[in-house]
Amino acid sequence: MNNQRNPTISKGVDTTLIWLYLLLVAIGLLSIFSVTYREGDDVLRSFLNFKTDYSKQLIFFAASLLLGLFILLTDSKFFTATANIWYAFGILLLLLVFPFHTNVKGTESIIKLGGFNLQPAELMKLFVCLALAKYLSRVETDFTKTSSHLMAAGILMLPALITVAQKETGLALVFLAFFLVMFREGLPAGYLIVGFSLAVLVVATLLLDKNVLAVILTAIAILTIYFGWRFTRQRRELVIIVAVVWACCVGVQRFAVPFIFTKVLQKHQVERVFSLIGRENPYAKLNTVEGDEPVTVKKDTDYNVRQSKIAIGSGGFAGRGFLKGTQTRFDFVPEQRTDFIFCTIGEGFGFIGCVAVLGIYIFLLLRIVNIAERQRSVFSRCYAYGVASVFFFHIAINICMTIGLAPVIGIPLPFISYGGTSLISFSTMLFILVRLDADRQMVLR
Repeated sequence: MNNQRNPTISKGVDTTLIWLYLLLVAIGLLSIFSVTYREGDDVLRSFLNFKTDYSKQLIFFAASLLLGLFILLTDSKFFTATANIWYAFGILLLLLVFPFHTNVKGTESIIKLGGFNLQPAELMKLFVCLALAKYLSRVETDFTKTSSHLMAAGILMLPALITVAQKETGLALVFLAFFLVMFREGLPAGYLIVGFSLAVLVVATLLLDKNVLAVILTAIAILTIYFGWRFTRQRRELVIIVAVVWACCVGVQRFAVPFIFTKVLQKHQVERVFSLIGRENPYAKLNTVEGDEPVTVKKDTDYNVRQSKIAIGSGGFAGRGFLKGTQTRFDFVPEQRTDFIFCTIGEGFGFIGCVAVLGIYIFLLLRIVNIAERQRSVFSRCYAYGVASVFFFHIAINICMTIGLAPVIGIPLPFISYGGTSLISFSTMLFILVRLDADRQMVLR
């Protein structure tokens, strides 16, 4: 009884998860060190002066461990009770960005606090994870109703829309990963079909001429009505449904996609998307505001990705070795400490190193899913799946964009990329999961 009333770092802690976390952070520190260390530097002194990136990351790691220790000593019911309060606090932080933000590399989502850059959108992933788990675990929530689906979607979309307004579209997309939690908890597959269809329609809009796509959509609608007319008696309903779907598709093609590519995404993001699919940007002129000087479009929009692929390719099977890479050591790859840090691993340790890191990540994700399925409370299960979803999205998109399989949207690689807010937020998410799992045998929350 005393152990339940006075939480301690007990035997219930999943040590495997902790070791995976420490291993990934160590890989991150070595990777950051390998691209920022210069010949002749006093390693010990540079680590202790706290001015280099790897020494700052070490401070962030120490802060994460201290926070993790505090979390492990906290009663797990605290997170259930305060989930909505944290969500409200996160929304407040996001709103404070507008009057107090600092423009850093085109993004307006950072608040500068002395020598530390706070990015509330990173922390908001944790708060959304808690709030969504809280909502789905409520006794009053009937997740078979559409109103509950809309409420859960609203919890995700509110911070996502605010983040988009701060010109941080990449982080805003991360919130969509929480829909995986909703599907695990019974969201109908119809939503997934609609979402997938919209994604296909958007891709088709980018790849095909708008008039050609309109003809294809009209032909599909006519054929659907023709064959449906023969095999169903509810002909009037069929025509209405097909007409509504056709109108929605044309609306997305004609209005929604142009709006996103001219008003929501930034110019460099649009260029990267069309560079990925090998097409000229048809919205280049529309992105120019009347009265502005003509925008000179940078032809080498895929420079970052190309240099990243060169770095990974030059690593070969076994890699060039630690501190022996040329692409990353001599700053040929932009953002090689943050968004493109995976290419540092590829150049230094080759195919073997890449597979090893991917293997660690896969093991981590599978471990979290396993932990989710053994929970006795809905809150803990939903939270665990939320953590897995966020990690999966970051890992998949970050690695894909470094090898040219996804557009560059600027999101970090969990525990490895440089950055205080991201490391602390990822660490906090993981340690809360460890705390909840350690108390899974207690009375249901």
